[in-house]
Amino acid sequence: MRTIQTEVLVIGGGATGMGVLADLALRGFKAVLVEKRDLTHGTTGRYHGLLHSGGRYVVKDPKAATECIEENVILRRIMPHCIEDTGGFFVVTPWDDPDFGDTFLQACDDTGVPSEEIDVAVMLREEPNLNAQMQRCFRVPDGSADSFLATQSVAELGRQHGAQVLNYHEVKNLIQDGDKIVGALCHDLVRDEDVTIYADITVNAAGAWAGKIAGTIGIEVNIMPGKGTMIAAAHRVVNTVVNRCKMPADGDIIVPAHTVAIIGTTDERVADPEHFAIEPWEVNLMMEEAAKLVPVWKETRMLRCWGGVRPLYQETKVADTRDVTRAYTLLDHETRDGVTGFITITGGKWTTFRQMAEVTVNRVCEKLGVERPCTTAETPVPNPFGHTGSYHYLGQRLAEVEKEKKFDALICECELVTRADVEHAITKGIAHTLDDVRRDIRLGMGPCQGGFCTYRAAGIWHELRDDPVEVTNVTLRDFLQERWKGLRPILWGQQLKQERLDELIYLSVLNADHLPGETASRLGPAMYEKGSIEDNPKAVT
Repeated sequence: MRTIQTEVLVIGGGATGMGVLADLALRGFKAVLVEKRDLTHGTTGRYHGLLHSGGRYVVKDPKAATECIEENVILRRIMPHCIEDTGGFFVVTPWDDPDFGDTFLQACDDTGVPSEEIDVAVMLREEPNLNAQMQRCFRVPDGSADSFLATQSVAELGRQHGAQVLNYHEVKNLIQDGDKIVGALCHDLVRDEDVTIYADITVNAAGAWAGKIAGTIGIEVNIMPGKGTMIAAAHRVVNTVVNRCKMPADGDIIVPAHTVAIIGTTDERVADPEHFAIEPWEVNLMMEEAAKLVPVWKETRMLRCWGGVRPLYQETKVADTRDVTRAYTLLDHETRDGVTGFITITGGKWTTFRQMAEVTVNRVCEKLGVERPCTTAETPVPNPFGHTGSYHYLGQRLAEVEKEKKFDALICECELVTRADVEHAITKGIAHTLDDVRRDIRLGMGPCQGGFCTYRAAGIWHELRDDPVEVTNVTLRDFLQERWKGLRPILWGQQLKQERLDELIYLSVLNADHLPGETASRLGPAMYEKGSIEDNPKAVT
């Protein structure tokens, strides 16, 4: 069996785990990170893309609000290429209490979140698609964040300082020697072999799966998986993040992200973060609530629907997952459970991942008896796929294509992905599937959902990797299934027509389901469960 020896083992390849890895590397620790799928496969790659100002939590969760605004400023400084400076509005709709705006302003002042009330007429000049019946509007420094690019960028920072990233390495169980955790037994899904990793200390940053990791040695970590369902419209109906000015609830935020706008989100407790359904009532609710903010939403083409699972942690039981703090928690299992060499970091928001990592690595230093200061708040994060140093803006890729005259090299016209981008992701990154390439460079994430670019990318994949044709075929099929996974809940109108065209291309013309090779690989997607049409108190009829 292959073995690896390191100082610190980090479990979980989302934003928090990757932040911990980079912080460890910058402080001179030898560190290895394992992730059971691709980076951002879990919650990090399945949220609405908000860079929080903290405004959403100023009333209900002031601690989380303060953490968010502190990190908002830092992330804008160290990774601007991962952020679009959209700004944010908190709006009072005809369905909301106008007096809550005064409570909101006072809470912003108390938590340090910059805010100002602006005239509704000014709001409508900036965002003419918003409901003209809005009663009040407040401006905050929200933004839009590319969590895929950010995680890859932080991973590159860690690698530049000696850290090792192992994706598709699933933890089977922690290894315990007496009252000490000495590492983990992992399974390499690509090579289909076990790997033992020994470490002086193990950091559990597995998000919604953190309880399962701790459970392999009988430690209870009470993670309450809170599923959030989101829908992306096929174009940006707004260019500013728009929140309802009320206590956090379902369907109360629209985030412009790259070429789309995302409405979110529900908050439903699920038993398993890996297996859950996108319920029809959730889709209906998101559509109804979005139309209260942007009346043209219902006439807009829907692009995709997905669900992510929040890693909500609470020692005491609560009735509703929205009653669980969005602030993060660090669990020291030596003081909590009598087990050394093991700590868990859980909860929090994407916006606070760097701060969560700093607190975690500070504790690692204490455990290992060393003093090494954190420098991540001042260290610029590199971009492994392009330029750094300035905010992302909507026309950035078009400007680059026009500057270099790369029109004949486009593989994905929707997201303006060039052949060079695809080749770089395949040969220079750590992609093991076409879906990994998608996360790296947004391949197939536009209006056609891979209808035209997928077979081009599969051809490049086959050419560069020189895989047997059967392997390329199953890679193609896995990718098509992942796209289908998010299309099924919103198949109506224009998107239904697009999917019918895609079906004709891949099943009738290319015969993709009968090409040589397996039907699916072990690296393929876990499909959503079948949704029920049972009555739900939140359902819209």
